[in-house]
Amino acid sequence: MQRRRRRTAWLFLSPMLLVLALVAGWPLLRTVYFAFTDATLFDIAFHELVGAQNFAFLASDPDWWAAVRNTLIFATASVAIETLLGLVIALTLNARLRGRGPLRAAMLIPWAIPTVVSAQMWGWMLHDQYGVINAVLLSLGVIATPWAWVADPSLALWSVVAVDVWKTTPFMALLILAALQLVPRDVYEAARIDGLGPVGIFVRITLPLIRPALMVAVLFRALDALRVFDLMYVLTGNSPSTASMSVYARQQLVDFQDVGMGSAAATFLALVVAASAALIIVAGRVRFDTAGR
Repeated sequence: MQRRRRRTAWLFLSPMLLVLALVAGWPLLRTVYFAFTDATLFDIAFHELVGAQNFAFLASDPDWWAAVRNTLIFATASVAIETLLGLVIALTLNARLRGRGPLRAAMLIPWAIPTVVSAQMWGWMLHDQYGVINAVLLSLGVIATPWAWVADPSLALWSVVAVDVWKTTPFMALLILAALQLVPRDVYEAARIDGLGPVGIFVRITLPLIRPALMVAVLFRALDALRVFDLMYVLTGNSPSTASMSVYARQQLVDFQDVGMGSAAATFLALVVAASAALIIVAGRVRFDTAGR
């Protein structure tokens, strides 16, 4: 019976695995292959194997390492802020208060807006001459002169982080709220009877019970943040101060029409994403109550 169930499971999974291999596996293998060639868009059919030459160029290119730094800073800062804000919002919406239904629906509006649309919208709002952000800050006396939020290298990356936090925090809050809804109420009642306060209940009851969903949310957002392209490209283009690894790969492939270099950058990005996913999965197995073992 067990073998029959396994065969049935593989039978139902085989169409999905075949489609996945065709849609994702084959392009990935082609990208890895082109990373070791000198192929260009001028004549992609005629190319030669050059070994690790493209990767050696990446290792010596300061623009590439700037893109790596920008990507890691963006992913770390945005995911951390979104997780904290999402947790606060989810705990607030999980409480019994009036109008929490409409609040939940309104919370999803930033996340539902397409990234390109929201990036263009925030690009207008952050404009140094006619942007509403500078107008409000000037009227409140917070700043004396308009700031070039997306043009100043010292502000551009953090402006992109702020826009991403505005857009994606609802996603984190939604996943965390779903986990909070599954926590039994009698667990909280038992904890209060035992004398635990709000902080103790959160640390010793709520956080361990929602840990699996929280780690899944962090994993999804981290992988998405490491692959960020559209937000940075719409707001700042190919600016070295904000260019991510995806923006760098696109510039090599499209602007410079260098398929080999673009594929090498994309391959390295895929390795970074895979390594990050493995680290988050391993870290997710660490219990919050290890001190009590």
